[in-house]
Amino acid sequence: MFNYIVVKYRQYFGSCGYKKWVIYIFDVKASVLPETLLFEGIKKDELSLMMGCLEPRICDYKKDELIAMAGDAFESVGVLLKGKAAVVRENSAGDRLVIAILQPGDMFGEMVIFSKNPVWPSTVIASEDCAVFFLSGKKITGQCDKVCPWHKTLILNMLKIVSERALALNKKVEYLTIKSMRGKISAFLLDQYKKTGKTTFVLPMNRNDMADFLNVSRPSMSREMSRMKDEGIIDYHRSTIKIKDVKALRRYVE
Repeated sequence: MFNYIVVKYRQYFGSCGYKKWVIYIFDVKASVLPETLLFEGIKKDELSLMMGCLEPRICDYKKDELIAMAGDAFESVGVLLKGKAAVVRENSAGDRLVIAILQPGDMFGEMVIFSKNPVWPSTVIASEDCAVFFLSGKKITGQCDKVCPWHKTLILNMLKIVSERALALNKKVEYLTIKSMRGKISAFLLDQYKKTGKTTFVLPMNRNDMADFLNVSRPSMSREMSRMKDEGIIDYHRSTIKIKDVKALRRYVE
């Protein structure tokens, strides 16, 4: 039994190519992998054993470096091990739309794993220095020569993740269909309130990314949030938000 894997990695571009090889010791048990949805229900010792069968690769990226480019050939799903990354798309006018902000443990690329056209649908950019665990789709769904008992759990977990992501995309569509600026902001803050269970929380993204996510201009969003603060609906300091009137936010969403 082993608790770590030895991999070679360094600054991959898209899903292929690399700058140089370096040796990296990856401690499976100490990583975020055991806490991810992909490996839910699999013990840490079992997960360590699985690495020899799954044959993952680990890549590190500097801030603003491309992790995956929309239109590139899809080879592997990614799990963010550390740092932060943004999933973005650009419209025909070149405007950037943030689809999601990835935190350690979050997966990306799972929506195309069963697609007939296996290409990255969105671009993934490192928002800060980060490391990514890549796992081939064939290793998840394919038959294992060793007949490992954990593959069934892995497949079931992947199906759950795809279902949850589909629901999250529906929520994104809801944001985009809300016409008023205040309604969009209110819906977003209410969702964070539901996720955390608290009226005071830290935003999962900075103001620029939040504006891109809601598909609004940053200055206009900031002005509207300032008005909401003056009206006693919310309060904030930097990235910390306090909802003072939940009922008011719900009214703006309706």
